[in-house]
Amino acid sequence: MQIDQQSPEWYRARYNQLRDRALKEERATRAVHASTGMDASTVLHREVVPGGWYWTTLLPRGQALRLINTAGNNGVSVMLWNADDTSERYNAGDTVKLQWTTQLSTGRVLFSDMGRVLASIIDDTCGHSDTLAACSTPGSNQRNFGDAHLRNSRDNLRLAAGKHGLAVRDVPACISFFSHVSVGSDGALSWVDGSVRPGAHVDLRAEMNLLVAVSNCYHPLSPDSTFDPSPIEVIRWQAPSPTADDLSRTFCEEAQRGFENTDPLFTI
Repeated sequence: MQIDQQSPEWYRARYNQLRDRALKEERATRAVHASTGMDASTVLHREVVPGGWYWTTLLPRGQALRLINTAGNNGVSVMLWNADDTSERYNAGDTVKLQWTTQLSTGRVLFSDMGRVLASIIDDTCGHSDTLAACSTPGSNQRNFGDAHLRNSRDNLRLAAGKHGLAVRDVPACISFFSHVSVGSDGALSWVDGSVRPGAHVDLRAEMNLLVAVSNCYHPLSPDSTFDPSPIEVIRWQAPSPTADDLSRTFCEEAQRGFENTDPLFTI
C-alpha cells in the first residue's frame, strides 16, 4: 500500500513515533551540550534598544547576535529575512512543524519558507520562546494597558521592514524570545510566570546573510499591567566556525536536511 493510501490511524501512529523520537533526541543531545562562549575579542558592535523601540542590523553568515534581557522584560520579538533575497523569510509554521516542538531553545534552528536554515540558536539561558502568539499589536495594548496608541511589536517590525524597502506583506508572524507560553488542553494559550529572569541571553548564529529586526515590547500575553519595558542590549559578534558535531547541525534529521539546502548557496 502506498503511503498516501494509509488509514488515519496509521498516520497518527507514524506522527507519534516521529514526535517521540524527536523529543528523545532533544533530551539526549541537550544533556551533553556546552554553551558557545563569547569574549570581548569577538564583539563587533553593541547597541541598547530602549523600551518600546526597535532596531535592525545586517548579520552576515557566521556572525552571531546576542540578545540580553537586561531587566527581565516579558518578551523580545525578532524577525529574520534572507538579506540576499528578502522574499525568503522566517516561517514560524515550518520551524515548529519540522522540529516537532514549539519550544525553541539551544540547538534548534529557525527555518525559512524555502526549507533553509536562517539561524541557529547556539545558546539560550532563558530556555523559553514563543512561536504561536506572534507579537503585541494595538489591539493587545488596548486589552492589556487600555491604550491602543502605545508602541507595539507588529508596527515596530513593519517600520523596521519599511526602512529596508519592504512592505506589510513582508512581515509574517515572528518569534518572541524570553516568552513562556503554554497551550491548554482546549488549545488556549496562556502565559507561564516566573520563567523570565534579568540578565538572560539568547545567541543566534546566522546561517545566511540576514536582515534582522528586533522589537523591545512586551509579549501580548504578558501579565504586565503597566507599559514600561526596560532597555535591552544587543551584541553582534563573530561566532566560532561550526565543528563536525555542531549541536544545531546535528540535532535532528530535519535540521540536517535544512543545512543541506542552505550550505550550497555559499559554496565557492
